[in-house]
Amino acid sequence: MPPPADIVKVAIEWPGAFPKLMEIDQKKPLSAIIKEVCEGWNLPNPETFALQNADSTNFYITEKNRNNIKNGSILRLTTSAAQMAQQLHERIQSSSMDMKLDALKDLANSSRDITFAQEFINLDGISLLTQMVESGTDFGDLLSFTLTAFVELMDHGIVSWDTFSVAFIKKIASYVCKSAMDTAVLQRSLAILESMVLNSQDLYQKVAQEITIGQLIPHLQGTDQDIQTYTVAVINALFLKAPEEKRQFDEDNVNILDCPLTEMAHILAQKQLRSIILSNVIRSNKPINDEMAHQLYVLQVLTFNLLEDRMMTKMDPQDQAQRDIIFELRRIAFDVECESNNSGSFEKRKSMYTRDYKKLGFINHVNPAVDFTQIPPGMLALDNMLYFARHHQDAYIRIVLENSSREDKHECPFGRSSIELTKMLCEILKVGELPSENCHDFHPMFFTHDRSFEEFFCICIQLLNKTWKEMRATSEDFNKVMQVVKEQITRALTIKPNSLDQFKSRLQNLSYTEILKLRQSERMNQEDFQSRPILELREKIQPEIMELIKQQRLNRLCEGTCFRKISSRRRQDKFWYCRLSPNHKVLHYGDLEESPQGEVPHDSLQDKLPVADIKAVVTGKDCPHMKEKGALKQNKELLELAFSVLYESDEYLNFIAPDKHEYCVWTDGLNALLGKEMTSEFTRSDMDTLLNMEMKLRLLDLENIQIPEVPPPIPKEPSNYDFVYDCN
Repeated sequence: MPPPADIVKVAIEWPGAFPKLMEIDQKKPLSAIIKEVCEGWNLPNPETFALQNADSTNFYITEKNRNNIKNGSILRLTTSAAQMAQQLHERIQSSSMDMKLDALKDLANSSRDITFAQEFINLDGISLLTQMVESGTDFGDLLSFTLTAFVELMDHGIVSWDTFSVAFIKKIASYVCKSAMDTAVLQRSLAILESMVLNSQDLYQKVAQEITIGQLIPHLQGTDQDIQTYTVAVINALFLKAPEEKRQFDEDNVNILDCPLTEMAHILAQKQLRSIILSNVIRSNKPINDEMAHQLYVLQVLTFNLLEDRMMTKMDPQDQAQRDIIFELRRIAFDVECESNNSGSFEKRKSMYTRDYKKLGFINHVNPAVDFTQIPPGMLALDNMLYFARHHQDAYIRIVLENSSREDKHECPFGRSSIELTKMLCEILKVGELPSENCHDFHPMFFTHDRSFEEFFCICIQLLNKTWKEMRATSEDFNKVMQVVKEQITRALTIKPNSLDQFKSRLQNLSYTEILKLRQSERMNQEDFQSRPILELREKIQPEIMELIKQQRLNRLCEGTCFRKISSRRRQDKFWYCRLSPNHKVLHYGDLEESPQGEVPHDSLQDKLPVADIKAVVTGKDCPHMKEKGALKQNKELLELAFSVLYESDEYLNFIAPDKHEYCVWTDGLNALLGKEMTSEFTRSDMDTLLNMEMKLRLLDLENIQIPEVPPPIPKEPSNYDFVYDCN
């Protein structure tokens, strides 16, 4: 007969004694169980003891997490969290350096446990640690373990970051500014500065007085990738919090955090941050890890977001300074003609300007400023055109004159093309959107030039002109050409070119003819059957395919998924796992210490949610965890990956899917469990794919073509390699 579900068999250790095997009744209070264990070893004062996991975590067992105890677990009887916190609070103030170091090591290790952390914080332990740092008397390992304990304690989110003094900030900043500093101390200090900036606008302003970009750059020039990653993370945090309002600043002695975004970008360019990251990080001999890739992606996104202001600024047709830019475009393109245009009547000059603006490809030939009142791309398009005209003058003049010599129907309008291309590039690079929490998609080529977006535009506008000629396009084909150009650019970006020249070479291979071949190849794999009998058959078998998709979704839920908990410090992420029981009646879930390599067994996930108790599944902004976290409201991608399971009256289980595919799998699967329709984009895609495949198989069957049950065997390697191929 199996033991009751509330009885767990465990082993309990105590130093100097043989482990005790006992059965724990999960219905009994934890204090009663601890008292029973203490009586077995004749230990007085059971209230000063606690149970702890005897594994690498050493986390305390509490009433809240006791359900995580599994059969066969090994526990340890130890000093209670309150007692341990009191002892360590006293020991870290010891006059003996050896005793103090041992105490700080224990504190750094114990602080990972929120039960201990709460008790230590209740003793005003955070203030004690900050005082020890501010005193400046500890160095080396003493300081390293002090900062480690501080970081671990703060990561629990119990104490607000707004409570720290300027003296503490100055001391942490000084560790970052020193040229030679212990690696562990430097790493912790950078982590603390990042958290300060991200979690408190007030601390951001205080840190602004202490850190300059010049003091951060040497850490990027080292060989330790962890230090480089933390440094880029700090720079990104400063970027995110930089104020938008204009301020005056002294370029020779400036604090990066005290500048608006555009001015900070100017300082970063002066300090050659981009070239330093390119040579010391991207092109170093070490492979780039996921966290560094994410930070480089964030820096790339934030850099491109500096273009948003110009992208969303309309041109003022009455602004003479802005109109002068259009005059400059005309002067560069038609310099020889301009010399003879200085004389003559007003009407004659106006006629000449109108003629030239038409050659430049503007929609409004009389007042081209009106073309730039559309947002996006606004003034950004004009900026790109001027950059192209000044820095690639020969190519600019060639494109303008080449098209002005064609008949009106076949000319590629440079002005209109530039405006639409700028808008397209902003969409491709998602200018104006906040970076995703999960993305590592950075492009090395954008770190190879200080004006990478403008150079990107210059390459693409020449591609557009080339594609226009290859397609023999007319003005009616403008949108078709833009679609082909977008496909050429996105296909070229997928290989992650290391340089702009490599990107240009890739585009050379993606001619219009090559795009047609690729489209034809893809079209052959997804033929569209439009005849009436085929459409009727598709409609008839659609419910069968939908049931197949439903079973696949439920099977994936049974396999389970590892989800990430959102925290204020990304590198301190924690994980939890959720999976559906094989009988589709219960959701099993529980916390994990690290991301698992495979499936997590049901018996290791102690929390359960009966499917019958689920009231609804909500997504996006309707999720409780999206409403609670104001900082996340602005992150579009996080909203797209968020969903919650609501049960009982006000209880909910919150999810952030690792990617869009997992989001669709889980929302589809949960809706299927509740008997609702599966409406995700992946369901539609899977339906089309499976329907097309089924139709092809049935058509092959009509032609009496036999399809083998198993794939053909793989040919064996030749046993004798001593042979010569006769080319004649």
